[in-house]
Amino acid sequence: MHKPKFETLAVKSTENTFSHAKPVSTPIYLSSTYQRNTDGSYADDLIYSRNNNPNRAIVEHSIAQLENGKFGFAFSSGLAAVSAVFYSLKSGDHIILPDDIYYAIKKLMDLVFKRWNLTYDLVDMSDLSAIENAIKPNTAMIWVETPSNPQLKISDVKAISEIAHKHSFLCAVDNTWLTPVFMNPLDLGADIVVHSTTKYFGGHSDVLGGALVLNNDKIAEKIKNIQLLNGSVPAPFDCWLIARGIQTLHLRVSKQSKNAFILAQFLNQHPKIEKVNYPGLEIHPQHLIAKKQQKNGFGAMLSVLIKGDEKNAFEISTKLKYFTTATSLGGVESLVEHRKSVEGPDSLTPVNLIRISVGIEHIDDLIADWEQALSNPTSVN
Repeated sequence: MHKPKFETLAVKSTENTFSHAKPVSTPIYLSSTYQRNTDGSYADDLIYSRNNNPNRAIVEHSIAQLENGKFGFAFSSGLAAVSAVFYSLKSGDHIILPDDIYYAIKKLMDLVFKRWNLTYDLVDMSDLSAIENAIKPNTAMIWVETPSNPQLKISDVKAISEIAHKHSFLCAVDNTWLTPVFMNPLDLGADIVVHSTTKYFGGHSDVLGGALVLNNDKIAEKIKNIQLLNGSVPAPFDCWLIARGIQTLHLRVSKQSKNAFILAQFLNQHPKIEKVNYPGLEIHPQHLIAKKQQKNGFGAMLSVLIKGDEKNAFEISTKLKYFTTATSLGGVESLVEHRKSVEGPDSLTPVNLIRISVGIEHIDDLIADWEQALSNPTSVN
């Protein structure tokens, strides 16, 4: 029998010979390509990692199931998922966007999709009549963020979906902040659900990812082609991290939401806080809508307006000890951020607003942290 040379043996000896094994923890499939069967077919339809990968398939199937959807698609980032939705539209289409929208989506429209001749109008999504008034003959989609980022306005997903369908266009809902633990937009009539899996699905601030979930076969075919041919797919290890995060998603966000509700109640009574934006508080203008369409809680995000100016707000954010001053949200650690300084001069965010992502720490420690930050006499005028 021919004995292979070292170079050949080094390659062949590392091939997987444990296909019969059934590990409890899913392996990371790092292969970029897959061997064909002798008849030319591919096992499990695995051809090339841009087409599909076992780790990605697990994430897509899981998120689709959690969102009560038929089709799931994973992307390399939340904005890659958003872009895929916009790519599915045609040149000249018009989109209705929330006025209090994640600032990077507006930049994406202005700096990238404007060249595709996609146009948009910004509308207060809590005002259904304003949405109706913004509809144009070429409107193709209403884009919903609920709660909105960073002022936590609540949109009535069922009512907005009905408006969209009455005029024969689509409703897409960014469900990043609530996750399917708290809301399932497809059940409320939405056509597309969008996630930045970087946030609560990953849950540990160590991975980028995005996802789309939908039920419509025709739209799914468009998204699949965009995913495949644009190539903005997540790496196997990223998918493995997200899948691992999904296993503890309910535990984490339930604890975070409980913490956020208690913190919001405390801050709402503090004399140095001008306003608390949290839909779980009865004083929130859309509290009843949130209560109607959300299940199990109101989420773990809130924002506050500090009594004072931008300097006061920024100083308080940096005085917190158990809240890390950083962009992003949804990790196990509590984060705080002065949003206006991140979003830029054209942002509509109030200069005294601080956005808070509440983590899983003990609530007594989080409240004590805010007490010490707000007690400093130099912090607020």
